[in-house]
Amino acid sequence: MSTAAAPARSGAVLADLLPAARHRYAVDTALVAGGAVLTGIAAQIAVPVPGSPVPVTGQTFAALLIGTALGARRGFLSLALYALVGMAGMPWFSEGTSGPGGASFGYVLGMLLAATVVGGLARRGGDRSVLRTAGTMAVGSLVIYAVGVPYLALSTGMSMSAAVAAGLVPFLIGDALKAALAMGALPASWKLLGRRG
Repeated sequence: MSTAAAPARSGAVLADLLPAARHRYAVDTALVAGGAVLTGIAAQIAVPVPGSPVPVTGQTFAALLIGTALGARRGFLSLALYALVGMAGMPWFSEGTSGPGGASFGYVLGMLLAATVVGGLARRGGDRSVLRTAGTMAVGSLVIYAVGVPYLALSTGMSMSAAVAAGLVPFLIGDALKAALAMGALPASWKLLGRRG
């Protein structure tokens, strides 16, 4: 098989295309750590939402991109590292917070699961076309909300309908914009790497 065909091979994610035959463990470790750091940096891009204890941040977008680019295993490890280090006191959750608990911690747990899910979908070609990428990002967002919104309700004493109004509805437009960015970036990356291969 020629190297030009490598980017299109079944079961690959973007990170698998990095040349690292003899140093795979070191590269995987760097990718996992880099993904955690990128998520921590993206979490600092935070815009308060009136009436909601949860801000709009860049961390959900980072988590979904990391899962898609790294695959399920490395995506899970990257977000697990992000969560564990933040729980241990590193102030890199949204708005420079740390520690377990808090109204938005459920979204961190949801991102860990979502990175794993979108990574699995990417291995099945979920990031190769605009429509597939849109579906992959939608599934990842649903997973984040499926964990984050009930956690928000439990941690604040809100009803589920109030948690949906405060922790899901205000974020839908932003999620659509993030999905649009991913829909352009991920398939374009595969095409570019295919041409270079």
